[in-house]
Amino acid sequence: MSIEHAASQRSIHIPLGSGGALVGATFLSRPNRFLVNAELNGTVVQAHLADRGRLKETLLPGVRLLLACHAGAHRKTAFQAVAAIREVNDLVSLDTHLPNRLIEAALRAEALAPFRGYASLRREVTVGGSRFDFQLSDDIRRCTVEVKSAGLVQRGIGLFPDAPTERGRRHVAELTALARAGERVAVVFVAQGGNARAVKVDTQIDPAFGAELRAAAAAGVEIYAYACPLTPAGIWLGQSIPVLELA
Repeated sequence: MSIEHAASQRSIHIPLGSGGALVGATFLSRPNRFLVNAELNGTVVQAHLADRGRLKETLLPGVRLLLACHAGAHRKTAFQAVAAIREVNDLVSLDTHLPNRLIEAALRAEALAPFRGYASLRREVTVGGSRFDFQLSDDIRRCTVEVKSAGLVQRGIGLFPDAPTERGRRHVAELTALARAGERVAVVFVAQGGNARAVKVDTQIDPAFGAELRAAAAAGVEIYAYACPLTPAGIWLGQSIPVLELA
């Protein structure tokens, strides 16, 4: 990687909670997929949760949270749960939308070498029976890109998924069909932690997704992963890392 390219990657940054002021709180419970109850300055508050995964390793009673303040007339809650604090300077992201915003910024800045040179970028593009995150195109070619969030990093490995993902399997199967038809397609994993050395499918959680991803790689679907540092200031585009066990 050139010095210029490395510098351009480090400049790609998305703040946590869309830039809302961050406050510390203590996790109490999760009444449903979209909400958490937390204690903030002696008061119980509710915060929106954008991560619909199980989060069993993360949302443990008493764990410290970072909440972003988003008070407004059109919001059901005044807070968004954006991260859990495992240790000092060790955050677990609770926002699965964060990687998409990061990769969009990187694609627009042409900071990702595999995806340079396209004239236009579209979001949320329907191809076949699924909607994919991005599609790059120019007059003669196009590339469909799906982003996956590996929010949990354990022992230097970013794990995906944290719950069985029928939607994820369908996406990968449809990308495989597109690749076999001659289309350029890619899956990009974002490990939300700069200490990740690799990404791996958690086959104990979803062995079918692992099989689907291996079939995709064999069919020509391009698969990439990036270790992206996560701090209270936000997430940065980090270095490329391997995706394990694709053969």
